[in-house]
Amino acid sequence: MTARREVLAAACERLAAAGVASPAYDAAELLAHVLGTSRSQLVLVDEVAADRLEQYDGLVARRAGREPLQHLLGVAHFRHVELRVGPGVFVPRPETELLAGWAIEQASALDRPVVVDLCTGSGAIARAIVDEVPDAIVHAVELDEPAHAWAGRNLAGTGVDLRQGDMATAFDDLAGSVDVIACNPPYIPLEAWESVAPEARDHDPHLALFSGADGLDAIRVLERRAALLLRPGGVVGAEHADAQGSSAPAVFSSTGRWTEVRDHRDLVGRPRFLTARLQR
Repeated sequence: MTARREVLAAACERLAAAGVASPAYDAAELLAHVLGTSRSQLVLVDEVAADRLEQYDGLVARRAGREPLQHLLGVAHFRHVELRVGPGVFVPRPETELLAGWAIEQASALDRPVVVDLCTGSGAIARAIVDEVPDAIVHAVELDEPAHAWAGRNLAGTGVDLRQGDMATAFDDLAGSVDVIACNPPYIPLEAWESVAPEARDHDPHLALFSGADGLDAIRVLERRAALLLRPGGVVGAEHADAQGSSAPAVFSSTGRWTEVRDHRDLVGRPRFLTARLQR
């Protein structure tokens, strides 16, 4: 048996040395996972048994190798839902909850809103919307086959119409009838490869990360597709990189098809997502 505090201190030191951004949090989450409890309940644990310590050391080693914490836990939390994640799917980030919240607010103001989640990945935004707006008619699409399989697991039994395909050609049958579109597209410039955190660069699907020389290729596709799918007066929201607070909204404002084009900041003040309304 080894004291919990000693176990956590050693793991935290190891993760910090490996460059993990939140070593104390990750060390605690992994230990709680191994012990079958919650992070908040770890204070009730005095010692860790040898067999559990061996399992824990293995997980800490993998996290020190920059394998995503969510892959090791098998789940990611997103707003009020829990999503199954693992190799082959983009791990949803807390920042994307802001975009989902905007979409939920827009949909909640309508009766039986038709909502589309383009580039759904794990199904995070679609799952959050159907969870918080039960009368919404939600559609989602994902191009990547492994990611689509994860979305299928997360959206099973929710009533979401999940399809596999390219957002550039998806949902012709919904043209002109959609109220709200949400999209977390790839938006990292190819030249920024080296600056991407290893957790994302080495484990998230590259299809979900990179989008041309300036990172805006997918957002340009989104603008065209949203103009086709939305009803007059319908709205679209899309996440982007913090360096794209001007360039991403400009993709929409430059076409003359949109009103109320604006950018939104995240909780630490960084540009995070744009919204626009199709002209009536």
